[in-house]
Amino acid sequence: MFPPLPDNSILRNRYQIAGLVGQGGMGCVYRAADLRLPGRLCAIKEVQINPSESAEMRAQAHDQFLREASILAQLDHPTLPKVSDFFTDGNREYLVMDFVAGQDLKQITDEHVKRNTFIPEATVLEWAAQLVDVLTYLHRRDPPLVHRDIKPSNIKLTPENRIKLVDFGLVKLLAPDDRTITLLQGRGTALYTPLEQYGGDSGHTNAQSDIYALGATLYHLLTTQPPPEAKTRFLKPKTLAPPQKVNPSISDAVADAILWAMEMHPDDRPATIEQFGDALRGHGREAMKRKESAETVLDALQANRALVASAIILLLIALLATFL
Repeated sequence: MFPPLPDNSILRNRYQIAGLVGQGGMGCVYRAADLRLPGRLCAIKEVQINPSESAEMRAQAHDQFLREASILAQLDHPTLPKVSDFFTDGNREYLVMDFVAGQDLKQITDEHVKRNTFIPEATVLEWAAQLVDVLTYLHRRDPPLVHRDIKPSNIKLTPENRIKLVDFGLVKLLAPDDRTITLLQGRGTALYTPLEQYGGDSGHTNAQSDIYALGATLYHLLTTQPPPEAKTRFLKPKTLAPPQKVNPSISDAVADAILWAMEMHPDDRPATIEQFGDALRGHGREAMKRKESAETVLDALQANRALVASAIILLLIALLATFL
């Protein structure tokens, strides 16, 4: 991995590096000034290409980056920072997006840990509603996009109390056969990563993977404790403490919705992010079961209309015979 760019470096004769925001295995994130638009700050995500790869592999990686960055640049949602530019400089690829001021939700949670307090459920649900909305936007695109790295440190709260999902590092396209195609590679953070994502790029991830990660994130926000890794839960199923055991003020509906989202098998989770949002508002698993049961009865009645009509006629005849 290459060292971070020094402060005051200028990229593409336009972006002046003002500081390092974060650093990971694939590159760095910088804060930078846009010299063409005085006063504008932007965030620049760097993805490094391995120089030891063959020229053919590097060319393929470059072409893939250009295709995928152009897809990210098309996204337009108030909870996503807008991608405004992308370019290559040597063995480094760069994605330029809006710089988001404010604290991330992990920092806010850590402050509550120090004060030995919990974030009010109503506040967390306000944040959750915005996250459900943006994931609905991503999942409904054609082809759908799966974020795959939802966690408190990737979610910022702006000074205007607006939630921003700031990291596109693991976004994937959902192919027609339900496989996921990497946009910018990585694996995610284990505490919020579902079991099916442990295979890295070969893992079968879909919308249910984002649902798990959002459920795990809400668990952390409401209990101030990160959940155990999915791998640990698989080996020791009882390691996940019920959220109300940690924070008794959590409502039954919200606790059940979180545990539903964090089911180990994707098929056992809510079918869509919208369904998870409904569950957080009190329309959870039990409501779905009642609805499905009612629909099953209605379907049976409609399928056997002749028998139902005959039964009603016989009942009426029996009642008339009783009174005559």
